[in-house]
Amino acid sequence: MLILRTYCNYMKPETKQRIYKSVKEVLPNTTKTCIWILKITIGVSFAMMLLKYFNLLPYISDAVSPFFKYFGLPGDASLAYVSGYFVNVYSAIAVISTLDLDVRAITILSTMILCSHSMVLEIAVLKKTGSSGVRMVIIRTFAAFFLGFMLNLILPGSATVTTATESITATLSFWATLYQWFLSALKLCIQMVLIIYTLNIIQRLLSEFGVMDYLAKFLRPLMIIFGLPVKTAFLWIVANIIGLGYGAAAMLDEISRGKLEKKEVQLLNSHICISHSNLEDLLLLTSLGATWWIMLLSRWGMSIILVWELRLEFYIRDILSRKKRTFAV
Repeated sequence: MLILRTYCNYMKPETKQRIYKSVKEVLPNTTKTCIWILKITIGVSFAMMLLKYFNLLPYISDAVSPFFKYFGLPGDASLAYVSGYFVNVYSAIAVISTLDLDVRAITILSTMILCSHSMVLEIAVLKKTGSSGVRMVIIRTFAAFFLGFMLNLILPGSATVTTATESITATLSFWATLYQWFLSALKLCIQMVLIIYTLNIIQRLLSEFGVMDYLAKFLRPLMIIFGLPVKTAFLWIVANIIGLGYGAAAMLDEISRGKLEKKEVQLLNSHICISHSNLEDLLLLTSLGATWWIMLLSRWGMSIILVWELRLEFYIRDILSRKKRTFAV
């Protein structure tokens, strides 16, 4: 703090003015985004608390558990997947920690969870930034099942035997459960607000002082391989480090200022809907026994396929549109 204060004292007046202007401009939209995200987060979190309290999640997982044999996973693993699908990676990790799975099974299950976790919140973010919500749900769910199936075929070792999912019973009273939910939700909301404001201010300052341009040039080769516009480099980093929920404000800010076109946003979303949160979530699942490079590279590979497929869609649409205009003339 002392170093920062000393630096600010020697800062040029015009630099201070640019910082002040950037922060002032970013606050209104960031506040709106925070309120929007918190509404979704609290609503989904409360709904999941009710599902857990009334012991309904096992019934959902039981319905899909027969399909998990195609992924080389036991029926119990379906509860972890369903929990992650509707809530987040943390809830899935809590379930995985209670299961007796080997490295192979944990890697397959973790890859599937990373493809399609926090579905309600993250689809809302992707939809708000300009992508089709239905398309994103289909893509993320398909990617999870496809990678699970392929990894089961490719990875050495044999599939585990499918077992029945055990029922989880509530042990606390409703009011005690509600109180615990309130504390955890409050902690999460405070954390999200702090991260979102901090990230959005940093993003605006980086843009103001030209750091974004250097960042884009540095990541240009990687963006070309991924099929992504160079201008999306910073948002790609944001999504990969902190995820879609926390990075939503930065994404919406870039779009609102006209920094990205609709097609560029759709290409970015096709990548990050599958491959994001590649720091904390990847490390957490690795700590459970999953193989990190398989989780990362398999999702990168799937993202590359999805982005270039979307580019092909755009190309075909442009050709058909030009032909239509020609016939109209």
